[in-house]
Formats: sequence, C-alpha cells, structure tokens
Amino acid sequence: MSTFAEPRRCEPTFSNSGRCVPAGAYPFPVTPDAAPSPTFRGVVAIDGPSGTGKSTVARHLAKRLKVAYLDTGAMYRAAALAVLQAEVDPSDAVAVAVVVSRAQITVGTDPRRQRTLLNGVDVTREIRSPATTTAVSPVSAVPEVRHQLVAQQRALIGAGPMVVEGRDIGSVVWPDAELKIYLTASEQVRARRRAGQHSAVDVAEVADAIRRRDAYDSERSMSPLRRADGAVEIDTTEMSVDDVVRLLVERALGASVRA
Repeated sequence: MSTFAEPRRCEPTFSNSGRCVPAGAYPFPVTPDAAPSPTFRGVVAIDGPSGTGKSTVARHLAKRLKVAYLDTGAMYRAAALAVLQAEVDPSDAVAVAVVVSRAQITVGTDPRRQRTLLNGVDVTREIRSPATTTAVSPVSAVPEVRHQLVAQQRALIGAGPMVVEGRDIGSVVWPDAELKIYLTASEQVRARRRAGQHSAVDVAEVADAIRRRDAYDSERSMSPLRRADGAVEIDTTEMSVDDVVRLLVERALGASVRA
C-alpha cells in the first residue's frame, strides 16, 4: 500500500515524442501506458495546504487516468529559486517581479518523470531546498509573478486532459474544471508527512513552518488559499494514498460522464 511520504528518486530525462506542446512544457510521451484515457477528457483541480498529500495523490491519479500532470507549486518554487540566485530579497516585490519576468521556467507534464528547469538548467532537486521553501510564499504573493505563471499554467492545461495541483487551481487558474478537490489533514499528520519527505527530525519545527505558510497563503490579497466553490473537501488524515486515489478516480470518471 502506498504511503504519502515517498522516497526521493532520480528522475530520468524525457524523450521527445514529436508531439506538439505549448511553450514551457516538456513533451508528454504518448505510449500505451501514458496515452490520454478515452474515458476522461477533462481537468481535475486539486488544491489544499502542504502536507495533505496533493502531489503524491495528483501524480498517482494522473497515472490511473492516463493523463498529464501539472505541479504548479514547482513553478512558484522555480521562481523563488531564481530570486535567491539573483540575491534579491524575496520581500522586495518590485525586484522579485523583475527577476521572475526574465526567468525561463519549464515544467514537465508526465506524471512518471517530473522535472523542472530554470533558464535551461535542471533544478528539480534545488527547488525543494529549505531556503527555497522559505522564499516561495513571499515570491508567489507578488501579483506580477502570479499573473505570469497563471498564464503559463492555463496554456499548459488547455493542451489536453490533465490533473493539476496547487493552491488556487479550482478558484482562479481553472475554475471550470470538471472535478475540483480540496484536500485537508490534521496539523500533526501534515507535519509528520512533511518532515518525512525532507528527512527532518524536529516535527514541531516543521509544524510551525506549516502554520506560518498557511497563514501567509490564506491572508494574501491575490489568489489566497481557500476551498473553491463546488470543490469536494476530502480529509486525508486517516486515508492511504490508494484510498484517496481510488475515490478520486471514481469521482473523475463520474464527472466526465456528466460533462
């Protein structure tokens, strides 16, 4: 049975399938295992705070539905990394907007091979560093940054069926998604999961960081973290990954039929 805290692993490079994709995306190889499912042609929007299982669930769901996967959080993390590399204060909104406007952020949409590039360099591991995690909230709160990345996200989503995860997908990025999900979990469980993902030993410290980010993201003026209208809220505290994915597959296929 899958668990939420998955071990880190090396991500292989993508092969070019020749399929036309929008700017900012890697080719999504069309193979018997990865070809879009004939039974689901829509968009699943999965939102929620950190530690609720969004990324793990979204990847597994995309594999089960045989559609593309977009981690919008990776895009904001890449933007934050660009700001750190430029030695700009993440709280300086004007300077942050300038740096990010010049950055080339590229994300993969294959749920089996996740990679993120910043200005042509693979930063898949770097964007998960503690420093980037600290910087991502103030950087992502800058209106110009959100406008830029939301436009890129919408271009990617418009290319075809997809599972998209983030914090404002169902409310802002793609409010017409066929299925909108909002994942939650108890604070203690969220902290344990996040600590396990980053090999942290101080769960209390992780819990404090989660509370700070939740407050920051929920109180920002633009695209605050909240449950979208029409979203189904699922508490993953006592659920396994398999349980959540099984439930979402049923709901996604049902939503596709209704659409």
